[in-house]
Amino acid sequence: MKPRKGIISGIVLILIGALALAYQIFPLLQDYFYIEFGWPLIIIGVGLLLALIGLFTWEAGMVVPACIVGGIGGLLYYQNASGDWGSWSYAWALIPGFVGVGLLLLGLLTRKWNEIKSGGWLIFISLTLFAIFGSFFGAPIEFLKYWPALLIALGLLLLGRSVFRRG
Repeated sequence: MKPRKGIISGIVLILIGALALAYQIFPLLQDYFYIEFGWPLIIIGVGLLLALIGLFTWEAGMVVPACIVGGIGGLLYYQNASGDWGSWSYAWALIPGFVGVGLLLLGLLTRKWNEIKSGGWLIFISLTLFAIFGSFFGAPIEFLKYWPALLIALGLLLLGRSVFRRG
């Protein structure tokens, strides 16, 4: 680890530890930060922390795990708030999309077209899988019944990509 990265990582860990210790020592803070029902926010916060570490250390690749962790935290927040824990039967299909969002951001930060393109494909495939599994397992989203149209669009994209591929 380069000295600069070690310094930034050390400062971030000290700040997190200090906040956690203050939360334990001062009961008044527990009234302001009620975590029992908002525990998924901690996971989202870890995702944000990973993104900040990546930005401060100029490691653009950190946005990919940041998007994965933050996205899973978002799913858990929805499930915790709604009580819809059965949605895991189809919500898992969004995880490759979180990777895709991370790759898309990585491509934008590094100006690499391949990462942007790969991220876009992963997002599209993830949303297609979410629609398919969601329609089979009872997602409460009305438009998911049109998942065959997503399969047709995916097929057309793959066909067009193969036919019109540049040499």
